[in-house]
Amino acid sequence: MSLVIPSLFVIIITIAAAKKINVFSSFCAGAEEGFKFTLTLLPIIAAVFMMCNLMEVSGIADALARALSPAMNALGIPGELAKLAIVKPFSGSGSLSLLTEVLEEYGADSYIARCACTIYSSSETVFYVFALYFAGTNKKGRAAPLAIVILSTILSTILSCMLCRVL
Repeated sequence: MSLVIPSLFVIIITIAAAKKINVFSSFCAGAEEGFKFTLTLLPIIAAVFMMCNLMEVSGIADALARALSPAMNALGIPGELAKLAIVKPFSGSGSLSLLTEVLEEYGADSYIARCACTIYSSSETVFYVFALYFAGTNKKGRAAPLAIVILSTILSTILSCMLCRVL
């Protein structure tokens, strides 16, 4: 396995030389495009991080968790995991911190901890990935994909807790 990357490198250089392609200038052009794209992502990433911090510092995440806890209980999701379910679409590190707190408080083998682990692993940091994906495009009509992603996150949260209850 340690020879895969060097072998690919040699194969690509050989094919490029056979086709008389200037590998170094092609590499530099690709690196320049990648750098420009990275610069367009920085404001978007900064906005997502600021939104996550504002939700936590202002207490919106806690208030939203308290408000949604009864509805989540009705759906079979332990109310104690409301904040985790709210934070996960925004922040991977924030939700990992909440998962750690749940594991420390309830123990790793508890029903709530199993639900927390499946909630954490069954979804993605939706808004972060969404922002990165659409930063590289100028397409309009982002509401439908966002609604689908949020719905799938909600369904994965509900189904993961249902699965924990059955197992």
